[in-house]
Amino acid sequence: MVTTNVTGNEKQNIVLFEQLHCSQDLLIAGTHQLTFISVLNSFLSITAFLGNALILVALRKESSLHPPSKLLLRSLTTTDLCVGLIVEPLYVTLVVTVVNEHWSICRYVAVAVSIASYIFCAVSLLTLTAISVDRLLALLLGLKYKQIVTLKRVYLITITFYVVCTASSTTKVFLSSIVVSWYDIIVASLCLVTSVFSYTKIFFTLSHHQNQVQDHVQQPNQANQLNIARYKKAVSSARWLQFMLVVCYLPYL
Repeated sequence: MVTTNVTGNEKQNIVLFEQLHCSQDLLIAGTHQLTFISVLNSFLSITAFLGNALILVALRKESSLHPPSKLLLRSLTTTDLCVGLIVEPLYVTLVVTVVNEHWSICRYVAVAVSIASYIFCAVSLLTLTAISVDRLLALLLGLKYKQIVTLKRVYLITITFYVVCTASSTTKVFLSSIVVSWYDIIVASLCLVTSVFSYTKIFFTLSHHQNQVQDHVQQPNQANQLNIARYKKAVSSARWLQFMLVVCYLPYL
């Protein structure tokens, strides 16, 4: 009975997925519109790949970042690079199969697009959340930060992200669409709440620190000023990355 139920859910999800991506209804939009989508995604694929490749080169030369923080940025950049290298070309292939009405090929490509996009988008979301937590720990832990946030532990967290997201993307076809939707909503909400809490805590902590310095009329040493300035720059960059991700996801939501 359980096997029959799982098989039924799987068939239901596959049929629904094919209706959304491999259907003649998409041809109603016209081949010109679909061709434009293909050209646009091809352009975005090239720019995403080249842009993120340059970022990886720049991160390799950057020496001021703590190695675990650099690893998180590399992971985020790599997932975005894979979107341009894998997901976008697959999506272009999907559109081409629809235009040419190659429905048998379209079904396989649609599944590949779904799995690949889910993995890389989910890893990006989790990595951005980890970056926000990393920035918060760097502020709160002080000298203990480098002892607790080690390169080995961050490697383990990054690998866990990929394993969990890959497992989730390949098993969600066996679950009902309602379960999948609620799973995505809960995970995305937890990531968003964690990031908002981290950056809010950072903002108030920095404000409190600045008020303490002004109240005691102390002149901080030059090294401390440099560290705070560098930290604020890193936090600002991470915050903008988080903001842009939310903006890009709004149409999908």
